[in-house]
Amino acid sequence: MSDTPAPKFLGANTALPASPEEAELDYVPNPRAEQLYMVRFAAPEFTSLCPVTGQPDFAHVVIDYAPGETIVESKSLKLFLGSFRNHCGFHEDVTVGIGQRLFDEMKPRWLRIGGYWYPRGGIPIDVFWQSGPPPEGLWLPDQGVASYRGRG
Repeated sequence: MSDTPAPKFLGANTALPASPEEAELDYVPNPRAEQLYMVRFAAPEFTSLCPVTGQPDFAHVVIDYAPGETIVESKSLKLFLGSFRNHCGFHEDVTVGIGQRLFDEMKPRWLRIGGYWYPRGGIPIDVFWQSGPPPEGLWLPDQGVASYRGRG
């Protein structure tokens, strides 16, 4: 039997947190901590609320990271991202805030986030943040999300 703690949310019926501040991200030991590799999470139906109008904002969020000693447990990440459904925040604050919280808590070797926001007021906003230069030798595929082009 391993001394590794079991994930907190995996396999449990877990309610969506009321806010990002209440959401608890769960981290587990990286089973390949000696290897340099990249993990990608994509949330193509991410939502938050406009802080001015309260109307929903929609984005395709892509999170890439090179793990250190821990990895984020995917169900806890899903619950964290879902907690933004009732959170009011500007696109820049939401995108960078997600990246910074993951980086500060998980302490990966490197992390980047792309928030590809759908138009509000006729203007799409894409927001990008990374923790610093990527480690040498890390394979960095394109995030694969084209800039918004509308119909045509």
